[in-house]
Amino acid sequence: METNLKQWIEVDAFLTKQLVNEDANLEYVKQNSMINDLPSIEVSPLQGKLLSIFVRMIQAKRVLEIGTLAGYSTLWMAESIGRTGKVVTLEVSKMYSEIARQNFKFAGLEDVIDVLEGPAIESLENLCAMNIEPFDLIFIDADKKNNPIYFERALKLIRDGGIVIADNVVRNGEVCDPLSDDLSAQGVRDFVSAMGKNSKITATAIQTVGSKGWDGFSIAIVSK
Repeated sequence: METNLKQWIEVDAFLTKQLVNEDANLEYVKQNSMINDLPSIEVSPLQGKLLSIFVRMIQAKRVLEIGTLAGYSTLWMAESIGRTGKVVTLEVSKMYSEIARQNFKFAGLEDVIDVLEGPAIESLENLCAMNIEPFDLIFIDADKKNNPIYFERALKLIRDGGIVIADNVVRNGEVCDPLSDDLSAQGVRDFVSAMGKNSKITATAIQTVGSKGWDGFSIAIVSK
């Protein structure tokens, strides 16, 4: 049976209405994003709640997010991690960082969430050099061409048995095209290949369709 984007969006809307209750904090993030003309590339409400469920499933107390934007996914995870936890989120854009901090302050979670501003590769190198307490969960959702580097750094920062999740790993099917000249698709392809070749990684990926089109996410458990 043929499907199309209109149907995907309708199903997303139905499932969101039945299963997701966005609180005032999450609504504020979306409104603030629109007011400031930020790109609408954050995770969907269903995906945001999925991230929050992952946090709760493993009882995460320390989360690292690579790619903040306005902090929509950040808040989903921070609200599940609780007041005694910590979410560290990395954002290259000064403007996006400032807007995200506004959103976290509105939510009363500015003490739970640390925004590290600057290129994510540099921020990750700094975190590695600090020899900080490892993270329970790492969510990769930034510029996809650098996914292999983000993954390499994530392995240094995750705890034994921790999970690494990445968004946008299908890219309208272009991930399986070795001749693609799309740097993002190449980055994701190399990232997926790196997971598959690493004996310390147990990983899978799933395709998704919905309001964000045809894409997918991966999830990996890391054994040290």
